[in-house]
Amino acid sequence: MATNRNPTVRQRRLARTLKELRTGANQTMAQSARHLACAESKISRIEAAQSGIRLVDLRLLLDLYGVTDPEARGRLEVLSREGRLRGWWDRYSDTLSPHYADYIALESDASDMYSIQTFLVPGILQTEDYTRAVVRVQIEDATPGQIETLTKVRQERRSVLARDLPLRVWAVISESALRHQVGGPAVMREQLLSLAASAERPNINVQILPAASEVHAALFGPVTILGFPETAETDVVYVDSLLSTLYLEEPDEVFKYTHLFRRALAESLPRNESIALIERIASEKA
Repeated sequence: MATNRNPTVRQRRLARTLKELRTGANQTMAQSARHLACAESKISRIEAAQSGIRLVDLRLLLDLYGVTDPEARGRLEVLSREGRLRGWWDRYSDTLSPHYADYIALESDASDMYSIQTFLVPGILQTEDYTRAVVRVQIEDATPGQIETLTKVRQERRSVLARDLPLRVWAVISESALRHQVGGPAVMREQLLSLAASAERPNINVQILPAASEVHAALFGPVTILGFPETAETDVVYVDSLLSTLYLEEPDEVFKYTHLFRRALAESLPRNESIALIERIASEKA
């Protein structure tokens, strides 16, 4: 089988999940290879996302690893069949950075999002005018066309909130982010009212971290943790800054950020109090 020199995010997820399932079942690569009657190097290439895997081989490995749940097997088979397919975001490949495109691909398949936002409203909950103001400031040399494209992409990302099994969002937002004048008072008021309305939806939980909380000292910037339906699949931490994008997948590293999120959540106002605070600050901008 030819080497896959440019694996998609889905292919990398499938490869990582198969490795985790194998180690969780206490199987070696040699044992998996014997089960498929193939060379050990084939298992190595599959787990490194250097080659795909046939459905017949995938099913045999899932049998070996003790994966009996039909839904879990079905999700992995979909990853195998559709691994090379690109999503709607591929239409904007001339504008999106590869890292941002990878993030959107992960977000589109995720079942849960845990987000800490220290300066801005989470991207997936932003209004169009707020996004335009953010992009205009963050990318000073952006053309009007680029600004509109990035704004459109961010709005299209919201589709995961309205699918049959919507993305579940837990967002912790610093109180100061609600008081920033991104785009001016009218834009901020619209954004805050939209945020409060979104927070009423059953799959979206927004909680505000008060300005007085000491946990701010442990926050070094925005963090997003994405979880997936397959229980064997490791969560992914996405840390974004002006000059770099960092993905963390190692369990120890993911745990540290998950623990940080829990600390921030514990220090945040309850849901109803958070919505009331958002609406109160919005009214101040009228």
